[in-house]
Amino acid sequence: MKFAIFLVTLAGALTATEPNLPRQAPPQWATRTNPMAGDSRSEKAGAKLYERECAACHGAGAGGIGKAPSLRQAGVSRAKPGALSWIIENGAIYHGMPSFAHLPEPQRWQIVTFLQSLNTRQEPNQPPSDSLRRP
Repeated sequence: MKFAIFLVTLAGALTATEPNLPRQAPPQWATRTNPMAGDSRSEKAGAKLYERECAACHGAGAGGIGKAPSLRQAGVSRAKPGALSWIIENGAIYHGMPSFAHLPEPQRWQIVTFLQSLNTRQEPNQPPSDSLRRP
């Protein structure tokens, strides 16, 4: 019986999706505000950084590829900016995401700005964000 409970718990942990990651950010990070929020130049710079640093795994349209989830999910756009910054800086090794601590902090905030803009617009040939779910 204990083994069965272990398997159910393990299966749940393995199928958990990355949009739950923002909830794992330490409280002191989650409360940080994005100094670049709402700045269109920061959003554009974040889009370029995303293409260079993130698109290989999450896709050019941020719809996800393979194990990498869609970043167009509402859980990402609604996540606290500080939590997203924490994930970018520290990675999510158990989910296969490396750390991007090598990027200067302003560039990480630009990526956050871009990510939080994704659900405010649709890319060409992208289904609505609600339909982009990991299997």
